[in-house]
Amino acid sequence: MKNKNSWKKKLTPEQFKILRKRETELPFTGKYYLNKKSGVYTCAACKTPLFSSEKKFTSLSGWPSFYDALNKKNIKLKEDTSLGMKRIEVICSKCSGHLGHLFDDGPKPTGLRYCINSAALDFKEKKK
Repeated sequence: MKNKNSWKKKLTPEQFKILRKRETELPFTGKYYLNKKSGVYTCAACKTPLFSSEKKFTSLSGWPSFYDALNKKNIKLKEDTSLGMKRIEVICSKCSGHLGHLFDDGPKPTGLRYCINSAALDFKEKKK
């Protein structure tokens, strides 16, 4: 596990705020919010595969949204009561980076919405 200074050297200031300090980017500002390309979204900190473009949908929430994870082993869910709200935090299981939150207002088949910060993600486009 890296220490705070190692993460600061590896990540951009925005990535550090989100992944390590559990902050949130402003809605409608993230680089992947409107991304329609095919591929895999990975953790920006450790490159663990997290979400597939096949399970991405437009939620109008302002953040990239997915109805399911690529592999549930690669994420952890944790109750988050910060900001006076009860939510479920989505965390990278490999590096413990904060990714976003999980809500139960997504589309079928799961009814879930993984609301994820673009700055917490990298994207590997599928080769055609």
